[in-house]
Amino acid sequence: MLAFVPSCGLAGIDGFAVDVEVNLSNGMVLFEIVGLPDAAVKESRERVRTALRNSGFILPGERLIVNLAPADQKKEGPAFDLPIALGILCCMGSISQAALQSVCVFGELSLNGAVRPVRGALPMVISAMERGVRRFLIPAENAAEVRCIEGAEIYPVTTLIEAARHLAIKTLIEPLQPVAYKTLVSRRQFSEDFCHVKGQSKAKRALEIAAAGGHNILMIGPPGSGKTLMARCLPTILPDMTFEEALEATRIHSVAGIVPPSGLLTERPFRSPHHTASHASLVGGGPNAMPGEISKAHNGVLFLDELPEYHRDVLEALRQPMEDGFVTVTRVNATSTYPSRFVLVCSMNPCPCGNLGSRTKQCRCTPNEIRRYLNRVSGPLLDRIDMHIEVESISAERLADAELSESSDSIRQRVEAARAVQRARYGDAGIRCNAELNARTLPKVCTLTASARELLSASTEKLKLSNRAYARVLKVARTICDLDGVDEIGDAQVAEAVQYRALDRKYWG
Repeated sequence: MLAFVPSCGLAGIDGFAVDVEVNLSNGMVLFEIVGLPDAAVKESRERVRTALRNSGFILPGERLIVNLAPADQKKEGPAFDLPIALGILCCMGSISQAALQSVCVFGELSLNGAVRPVRGALPMVISAMERGVRRFLIPAENAAEVRCIEGAEIYPVTTLIEAARHLAIKTLIEPLQPVAYKTLVSRRQFSEDFCHVKGQSKAKRALEIAAAGGHNILMIGPPGSGKTLMARCLPTILPDMTFEEALEATRIHSVAGIVPPSGLLTERPFRSPHHTASHASLVGGGPNAMPGEISKAHNGVLFLDELPEYHRDVLEALRQPMEDGFVTVTRVNATSTYPSRFVLVCSMNPCPCGNLGSRTKQCRCTPNEIRRYLNRVSGPLLDRIDMHIEVESISAERLADAELSESSDSIRQRVEAARAVQRARYGDAGIRCNAELNARTLPKVCTLTASARELLSASTEKLKLSNRAYARVLKVARTICDLDGVDEIGDAQVAEAVQYRALDRKYWG
């Protein structure tokens, strides 16, 4: 007897249709899986056989062949355990083929028959929906990440027996009740807030500009001055993700197997890899070309603390994704393209001891030590960071002050107002914020007054800014105008934008 079970496979952050074909025939006892399976799929034989037996089903002592079509595409992971088991039950007559006809099934089986969650549930459901599938039988622990998809009937299962009884119309499972994305956002609670950051008004202003325009930012200051705390507060003032952005970010996290308990991401991702992170962990890689930290930070923040401590080749690998907004990871077994549009936030000390320029402590580093330390960060990477700000230590008197600073909520209102201006300006041009302006659109939207143009030209000559740095000053000035409610870039906006490029000349000049 032959049975067909619709299922899904995963390639990068996209799903593809897989037909699980199970054939039961007379002959020598055999259980074989074909269709270009990897090691995890081949091991399904033992998991499925044991799960069926421990669930009370008697396996037929006949020839059993499982084909995963299309046969020329690599199948990875344990997601085919459940459809294989249900296909066998269909061949045995416990389930009708009609019950399996219009439902997509995936899930891993435990040896006791429990259904375990799998990676990539969200992209697999989205791809199946694009093919017209509406009903899904999936692990209960994967249900949270797909419950916001409109039009999908999600039937969460916890055991193989439960799935079999549902398809045999003996004990029906109630479909999961959908939850609106706005409802999930309303339940969100941030763990950090700018109201707890004492002083640092200049740094807060710079971070507000960075959030409003999506600009990259570098903070330079002594240890303990609040750089890390302010970086962790940045997601709290970024505008809320749209439903499409949340789906895009969650797809990457689903593939990586790090979906939060709430399911769909409601907060913008904040990724902070350690400075010992390898090239593959940051950019992506491994045998199956998995996403790296820069892709996990898509639509969010990538925070690199102690920037000079990172390996030089790791930092240089950031240059292309920062410009392109995506990264293509190529390996022998797989090639995947992942989006990587993020706000890069970096922090570093001004010298190895951290006290260069401090008002309270004396620097004990030699000029050569300082030069070697700063030269770990290359000029091309600095050019791609829009804003460089200096963070000073706060006095003990100010730290002891119980008065709270401006909250993240009030700052986010100004940021969202500036982003609304940008959305109206760019429309359907595919540009979401000022940081994404390109050479074609930059002159059209960054018009300067005559005096502002002269000021920018003089500053470029004096600071010896590169062409890329010149363009980034213009983008920052455009964002300052959006925050100030001004259409044309004037002297004040240019002067403020230029000062955010002066520190690289102070330290690296």
